[in-house]
Amino acid sequence: MSQRRMQGQPMIIMGEDSQRVKDKDAQEYNISAARAVAEAVRSTLGPKGMDKMLVDSMGDVTITNDGVTILQTMDIDNPTAEMIVEVAETQEDEAGDGTTTAVAIAGELLKNAEDLLEQEIHPTAIIKGFHLASEQARAEVDDIATDVDPDDGELIRKVAETSMTGKGAELEKEVLADLIYRAVKQVTVEADDGSFVVDLENVAMETQTGRSAGESELLQGAVVDKDPLHDDMPSTVEDAKVLLLNDPIEVEEADVDTQVSIDSPDQLQSFLDQEENQLKEKVQRIKETGANVVFCQKGIDDMAQHYLAKEGILAARRVKKSDLSFLKNILGGNIVSDVDAATEADLGYGSVSRDDADELFYVEGGDDAHGVTLLLRGSTEHVVDELERGVQDALDVVSTAVSDGRLVAGGGAIEVELASRLRDYADSVEGREQLAVEAFADALELVPRVLAENAGLDSIDTLVDLRAAHEAGDENAGLNVFSSDIEDTFESGVVETAHAKEQALSSATEAANLVLKIDDIIAAGDLSTGGNDDEEGGAPGGGMGGMGGMGGMGGAM
Repeated sequence: MSQRRMQGQPMIIMGEDSQRVKDKDAQEYNISAARAVAEAVRSTLGPKGMDKMLVDSMGDVTITNDGVTILQTMDIDNPTAEMIVEVAETQEDEAGDGTTTAVAIAGELLKNAEDLLEQEIHPTAIIKGFHLASEQARAEVDDIATDVDPDDGELIRKVAETSMTGKGAELEKEVLADLIYRAVKQVTVEADDGSFVVDLENVAMETQTGRSAGESELLQGAVVDKDPLHDDMPSTVEDAKVLLLNDPIEVEEADVDTQVSIDSPDQLQSFLDQEENQLKEKVQRIKETGANVVFCQKGIDDMAQHYLAKEGILAARRVKKSDLSFLKNILGGNIVSDVDAATEADLGYGSVSRDDADELFYVEGGDDAHGVTLLLRGSTEHVVDELERGVQDALDVVSTAVSDGRLVAGGGAIEVELASRLRDYADSVEGREQLAVEAFADALELVPRVLAENAGLDSIDTLVDLRAAHEAGDENAGLNVFSSDIEDTFESGVVETAHAKEQALSSATEAANLVLKIDDIIAAGDLSTGGNDDEEGGAPGGGMGGMGGMGGMGGAM
């Protein structure tokens, strides 16, 4: 009897608040979410790309066209969308640039995959075809790439200029590109096997407002944006013996709350004298190490400042942790966590000078030090923030160009050439995977199409002209968005690193395949990752509340 009853009714194994989406609905849901992310950043691609204004929950405003910054700042709590954000983050970590390209290609792959799914082609065949196409495309990138000598400053500066074009750093890109190249050269060493290693840990960046980007400088050593603590302290120390301190020079407080009863003014004075003696002993301990400069990450008591000045010791407090670590690289020595344990062996050596106009300390190390600081200047905070993002990307790209040594033509040239070669390769692929390889080739041509769209040009005409140029044998033919001409972009100085293109292909393909492999979504509650109970965002596609997480994207832009 019980068995018959069970056969007649569905068995419920999930909670009332759970959600489940299966088969085609799951595929449509995932593809829609991923494409929404890709389309959010497409308009920022290229020299003519537009910027986004992002306002966070605290009211802070970020104006940028940097793909990874946009995606990280937006309030995304959709699980599939976050997988596409990871594409941008991986691209940024591995290649330094090309985040928008990687995300846009991932979105286009999924769009083309959706068309194949409607033709009843199984996701497994599409995934295999995309994988084959990605492997072939990366091999073709290596074949197309041109080797560059790390000493070819003119060409490597063009890499930096290409990276900064369309960003806040574009107006002074020639000046900044020269600073970036010189900075990378300073921290590049040749390994035993003949390869070049770039240590960007020895390149620091500081920003200043109130001046133009063209007045940015490359400084040997470090910059500390602090003031001397006391008027009687020296402002310049040529033979500096520097103590890097991560311990406050203040009166030590008890670990537990205490109450003290005082019967007379003499007792109060005794307590004050004891505190003063504590500070005097700490300063005396610093003097005994031989230090004449102290950079402290924590606080320094007013009385201690007086005693330090009396001993002729220059001191700065509340120095950033990152600055302290960089100073360690420049000066040597150690970062000391207990002033009482400091010794002469912990000191770093160099010179410290004061620029009163810029209100900065310039710190230079010895002959072995090769750390440098890029001092970036801009008119306002928003300008200098975007300038810093653009220069950081260019630093990463130039570093890759020097260490990897392979460059390709920009302006959509590499994508059109890869698409052409993949279509030839598709003829050798058997089965339905051939259609996926062709779809992959079509997805790559999104890049020149979007470059043309963002420049106000006709994307179809541009693509037709590009295909014709490549079929005629010009594998470096790309779009000059400023003149609207099809030209050899490598010769024009629009060059990108081969590594960035390979990484974009790899990340985009893996993300797209990961999304396509999902045919069932089971959520314990609201289908989002942020636990957002606000249902007003609604689901753009209907009853799937988790898509409401994408609503934050529209509000952010």
